[in-house]
Amino acid sequence: MADGKRLPTTNELIEQHSALLYRYAYRLTGDAHDAEELVQQAFLLAHQRGHQLREVEAARGWLISIVRNVFLKSLRHRHRGLSLDEIDEPQVTSGLDQPIQVEHLQRALLELPEEFRSPLVLYYFEEFSYQEIASHMEVPIGTVMSRLSRGKAYLKKRLSGEIEGMPEAHSPELRPREMSLHH
Repeated sequence: MADGKRLPTTNELIEQHSALLYRYAYRLTGDAHDAEELVQQAFLLAHQRGHQLREVEAARGWLISIVRNVFLKSLRHRHRGLSLDEIDEPQVTSGLDQPIQVEHLQRALLELPEEFRSPLVLYYFEEFSYQEIASHMEVPIGTVMSRLSRGKAYLKKRLSGEIEGMPEAHSPELRPREMSLHH
């Protein structure tokens, strides 16, 4: 190590980052049991690959990347959903004036493809910077900004619909592909 700091042990990593990893995993999966399994798998991989961590300051991002990679691997067996990158950006004109219930937010987050869910969770819930998210996801900052904008617009529309008593997510009106602009 170039900076002379001692790298944390696996137990120290668990102690310092387990809550963060669990919150992130829960937002990705929407299920406490699945989130716990993701975190356990991530710490097992971190223990096995501890030699890859070069700097103490990089531990948080490194562990988040491991959780995301384990999650993505688990998704490979499922049908790939529509990417919001493939549609026009939605226009949402009204704000949300009422508080959102946590379960509605989680349900709406789970409807998003992972490439939009991860930046939203990391930015709004875990307070990662654009640069940290871009490094973690290995995409340009502009892509992070676009995904945040599109994901946030979808959530806003989806959650506005729930507040106003509009149909649930399974209704065609609220599916991401239906959000494209018609000029």
